[in-house]
Amino acid sequence: MNVVRRAFVKPSNFGHCGTQKILRFPMTSRPNTVQRLEQHLRFISSSPSTTMASQYTSRLVGAANTLEHRVYIEQNGSVVSPFHDIPLFADVNQGIFNMVVEVPRWTNAKMEISKEEAFNPIKQDIKKGRLRYVRNCFPHHGYIWNYGAFPQTWEDPSQLHAETKAKGDNDPLDVCEIGEQVGYVGQVKQVKVLGIMALLDEGETDWKVIVVDVLDPLASKLNDIEDVERHLPGLIRATNEWFRIYKIPDGKPENTFAFSGEAKNKKYAMEIIHECHEAWRRLITGDTPAKTPSYDLSIRNITIQNSPGFVRRDDPSYAAIPPASGRPPAPIDPSVSKWFYISSASV
Repeated sequence: MNVVRRAFVKPSNFGHCGTQKILRFPMTSRPNTVQRLEQHLRFISSSPSTTMASQYTSRLVGAANTLEHRVYIEQNGSVVSPFHDIPLFADVNQGIFNMVVEVPRWTNAKMEISKEEAFNPIKQDIKKGRLRYVRNCFPHHGYIWNYGAFPQTWEDPSQLHAETKAKGDNDPLDVCEIGEQVGYVGQVKQVKVLGIMALLDEGETDWKVIVVDVLDPLASKLNDIEDVERHLPGLIRATNEWFRIYKIPDGKPENTFAFSGEAKNKKYAMEIIHECHEAWRRLITGDTPAKTPSYDLSIRNITIQNSPGFVRRDDPSYAAIPPASGRPPAPIDPSVSKWFYISSASV
């Protein structure tokens, strides 16, 4: 039995919050959040305001569970960047977003969009030269939602958030999709935003947006964060616990949250999405450097012509993207299935 002791601090509130202070726009003059996002998207991209998830497919390179494995995203047969080319909005008018699934529910392999590689394929995270798998903290097995990211967003590591008092984690905005369908790596889901949580991960702000697939049977009933507790009781609390304890089996301390673990409402989440989309806009247009002493990001894309990273499809670097290989998955070490029992101590 694997038992790790921890101190448990009960979050003060997991439900609805009131009106929040806006960080960049005066309350009296700022336009509607969705309108601002729409304006930014139309300014930087020629993409249509509506995209269908069925346009996107996955190109599998190398065998899963190996260092060489990559999942490229294709749109109508052409590789696109899930970081830069897939529009943030699936439907601007309906407020529906595109989400890229990195880790399907109940799986352990820590897959993520590679920010550094050209066209940003999804690959498995590596730690000390070994593939990284998230531990199973009883009663959870793997990830408890379809976990992924919003395209065309970036948590700027140079920007200190006024309320969390921590800088961004240099990743696209993380998303937890709580619908009943189990996704697959590289799937592009169309989702509606419900709320957001602010994890403080090793001193960085690491936002977790709570969303639901628009095709889920409960989608029409889930419109804000308080609806999640009403229709899926216990899920927000389990989400908080999962993020707090998932690194403990690896010898790291319990994670903490801003706002005492409270899940903020949809309105607040939309403001954070706007901020992270604006940070990405500065990155993709060159206003923020893609290479600094602390990071080196690939901004190669095939859709944003005013970006210094724009690449034409006849460019040799685009033609060099490897073809699909169709190799069977490599076996996974049986230890990945082990459960870890986390002992709580009330404080």
